[in-house]
Amino acid sequence: MDTSHFALLHTTLNRVSALDQSLTARLAHAMHIQHYPANATIFACGDTVKTVSFLLDGIGRYFYLDSQGNERNKSLVQPGGAFTSVSSLVTGCPSPFATQAITHCTTAKIHYSTLLELSEQHVEVATFVRRLYERLVIKKEQREAAFLMQSATERYQAFLLEFSDTCHQIPLRQVAMYLGITDVALSRIRNQLGLT
Repeated sequence: MDTSHFALLHTTLNRVSALDQSLTARLAHAMHIQHYPANATIFACGDTVKTVSFLLDGIGRYFYLDSQGNERNKSLVQPGGAFTSVSSLVTGCPSPFATQAITHCTTAKIHYSTLLELSEQHVEVATFVRRLYERLVIKKEQREAAFLMQSATERYQAFLLEFSDTCHQIPLRQVAMYLGITDVALSRIRNQLGLT
């Protein structure tokens, strides 16, 4: 891993939990850098996922594909996030969803078993893994609450805040799917907010 990727990795991991450079170096030694062009599949629905890929640069998404071939965005990922399927990691079952690069993405990939081994050896890595799971649960709770308690306009405004640095890189079609609305409905909301 070159120095620029190491610096990105250190910044990315420290967004979750404080790790010193020597511990980041230990994790980096077990990782490999992978680049994905825009629209590339990171893992597909039905794959058995055994790794965690930390997003160093770019924008990606998690999505479901129904039996008619319709896509539904589960989540959008920006630098500091990760690509994995917890159910697949823990149970060994196929992932029920897919992940894809929206823009060019650079990830640092580590086998989950290696991450667990390192967490048993270093309390800081164990704290890091725990905080990863905590962030995931909090994000899921917030997304669930947004769908149950907020209007589509409020969800879009929250999206603009959360993705303030990267929203211009995300195609509006992907945003609409993330918000659970049609492209037309998003266009109407954007018009109402004076964003077109």
